This record gives sequence, C-alpha cells and structure tokens, in this order.
Amino acid sequence: MPTLIEKPSQLFTAIVETLRTTFPGLKVGSLQDFDDSGDQPWVLIAIERDTSGNRANDGRIAHVLTFSMQVVSPGTGLAACDLACALKRLIVDNRWDLSAEQCSRPTDIEGVASVFNGGTRPYSAWAVSFTQTLYLGPTLLEDPLGIPKFARTWEVSNIDDPDQYTALEG
Repeated sequence: MPTLIEKPSQLFTAIVETLRTTFPGLKVGSLQDFDDSGDQPWVLIAIERDTSGNRANDGRIAHVLTFSMQVVSPGTGLAACDLACALKRLIVDNRWDLSAEQCSRPTDIEGVASVFNGGTRPYSAWAVSFTQTLYLGPTLLEDPLGIPKFARTWEVSNIDDPDQYTALEG
C-alpha cells in the first residue's frame, strides 16, 4: 500500500531510495552530501521550485515541484551523458512507489550537459530536470470546511450568498 504523502521531502526521499535500488553503487544525495573522494558517479538531487497547480479531483491542493538531478562523473562527459539518459528512462512514468492519487507522472523531462565544480576539481556532468505534481492535504470529503452544499436558484434570493446553501444529504 502506498505511503500517505504529507510533505514534498517524502517525494525526495522516495526518489533517492529508487535510485539507490535501481543503480547499486551509485552515490545519491543532495548537494550537501557530495564528497569528491573515490571514482564513483554521483546523482545530486534538488527541489528547485514549488508552484501551485490545479486541485486534484478529490480536492487536495497541488504542489508542482521542479526537480533537478545533477549527474556528476569523475570520468568522461559521455559517462555522465549515458547515466543521464538512463535516469531519463527511469523518470518517465515513475511515481516512485507513491500513491497515484497524490503523485502525478513526471513531465517536462530534460537533460543538458553541464560542468560541476564541487570539491577539489571540476567534473563532467549532465543536469536532468523534470516537474512532478504532489497533491497534499486532506480531501474535501475529509475536510469539515469542505462539506458539499447546493442551492436552487429559484429557492434563494442571492445565489452568491453561501449562507443560503444547504448541505447535501448522503
């Protein structure tokens, strides 16, 4: 059963775990986790942006998150490119074992060549970015303020007055 998502960091953690499982030996973390010891490639993940989106059908509030994955390779630029392409294939349609009701499929997946200057030397790198929407908070059916109400125009004097609406009976 998928985990209930309550905050964006849960998606970050789910992505990290999926990458570690899918690519054994790959170092995965945030920019603060990077160390330039060893010859293993790194994937450095960051949440770059959080914008609002349309509510889900069940009333949850949408957070459209933009993620970036910096693929850092001590080898050639082609090694970083190959790993970035493997990441793009993994990202497509991946909800990271989270609920489809709370986590959309990734969109706007893009990879570009870059250089990473971390530690003691520059590295060949590729940046892979994508957006993914999380739907957080209670559903309107669970939210006491979101009780469905209705009004018939011929029974009320002002259709824009919420006090004249009646709760739906179930």
